[in-house]
Amino acid sequence: MSTLGAVACGHPETAKAAELILKEGGNAFDAIIAAFLTSCVVEPVLASLGGGGFLLAHSDDRRDVIYDFFAQTPQVPLPKDELDFYPIHADFGATTQEFHIGLASIATPGAIKGVFKIHEDLGSMPMSELVQPAIEVARHGVRMSAFQASILNIIAPILTTTAESSQHYQSTKNTGSLITEGELFRQTHVADFLEALANEGCDLFYRGEVARSISALCAHGGGQITRQDLADYQVELRKPVSMSYQQHRVLTNPAPSCGGILIAFALSMLEHANIGQYDFGSSQHLQVLAEVMKLTNEARFDAHSSSSEEAALQHLLDANLLNAYRAKIVGNRRSLRGTTHMSVMDSRGNVAGLTASNGEGCGHMIPGIGVMLNNMLGEEDLNPDGFYHWPANRRMTSMMAPTLVISPQGKKISLGSGGSNRLRTAILQVLVNIIEFDKSLHDAVNQPRIHYENELLSIEPGFDAEALGPLCEQFSNYKLWQQQNLFFGGVHAVTEHNGDFDGAGDQRRDGVSSIVD
Repeated sequence: MSTLGAVACGHPETAKAAELILKEGGNAFDAIIAAFLTSCVVEPVLASLGGGGFLLAHSDDRRDVIYDFFAQTPQVPLPKDELDFYPIHADFGATTQEFHIGLASIATPGAIKGVFKIHEDLGSMPMSELVQPAIEVARHGVRMSAFQASILNIIAPILTTTAESSQHYQSTKNTGSLITEGELFRQTHVADFLEALANEGCDLFYRGEVARSISALCAHGGGQITRQDLADYQVELRKPVSMSYQQHRVLTNPAPSCGGILIAFALSMLEHANIGQYDFGSSQHLQVLAEVMKLTNEARFDAHSSSSEEAALQHLLDANLLNAYRAKIVGNRRSLRGTTHMSVMDSRGNVAGLTASNGEGCGHMIPGIGVMLNNMLGEEDLNPDGFYHWPANRRMTSMMAPTLVISPQGKKISLGSGGSNRLRTAILQVLVNIIEFDKSLHDAVNQPRIHYENELLSIEPGFDAEALGPLCEQFSNYKLWQQQNLFFGGVHAVTEHNGDFDGAGDQRRDGVSSIVD
């Protein structure tokens, strides 16, 4: 029996949806549409029809394109004193993080328009069939996993901020509590909406009854999204950033999103520093990696301080700037978000990598359909000029970076990650683990990681204590985590070479993978 393809993602039901479509003769793009729609049901915090995302598509005729269906800023900003916008704190256990929610945190969502555009351009099966796995699991329910239940608890202040959201996520066993591990999570309103969507198309959301509902909710409660914002939303098709790293071709998300550009910048630094000369986990390996993370943050800040975000990102790959930052590494030789990702490959040569996010959610559901809207205008890292200062009617920047790597021998690797600012360093480290240290896909994804941000170096357990000594001496502001954590991202990846497939899900986020026969 020949292999049909491979899938890696964040939930068994998400994987099953993709597997089913591949077995029914669909291609990788059909499969990833089904997987994404299902993820919105079974991974409701990490994926939502009220959010947005990106697809990196590599088709069997070797065309490469990014589908940008991320959030768009409102066309008409309201005065600050009229906005429903306020902070909450999410508790990750070992750390807390502030997010802003409320109706004014909603940006125009692109997820549904994106799904229909991908289907129109690349799909081969009817949408009515692709939506069925999501409808089934929404109507009949899914057992809440320990991981998904833990995410609900992390953002409990958001999920309990309105009566409709509290009721949607309420435990069937304990009134007043969120649904817990092992409980059956049914979402009949979502099933009905998905059925209607498959029958009526995306105009239901962007021009019809749902658009009216969203605009009314915002108009009466301090939000900024109007029917015009929804009607005017368009999916953008972009050419991926393409670079060479150790003779591998790397394709990733271009500007106006920043994650892919920052990964490309960091890879250029690492190649110049020849990080592969060191042993994995050695003090030299970790010091170079941490230094490059620090310099990448510094370069982004320096570039952005004198130009717009998009111009700054383009400038980061300028040869003169790269040389200047490479010199900093040479001169320092001593030192040497609610997001989910899914990757699908098929036997026809198609590759689909989709990263999607709802932020953490704004706390408000679209009335009657069980879908929470995003809080992208309340995400600090997506608003580099600060809250309330975003340009009107503009595609927002994002750290999300679905990525494709093609080796000199023709091996293809599709990967991406969730994890807010941490997702780009997660992807970076997995790529280096594969290309420089020849790790298997599973080991590359699940090895311990580090992350540098806001002058703090976070370090997962698993590195040798002797190697950490010099690293912690160089970066005196550090934090040693006691266990692997979803804070450090969640990379789900698949590979193919000469018809042989492999996949790996990140254990930090309950990742799963399967080879489909």
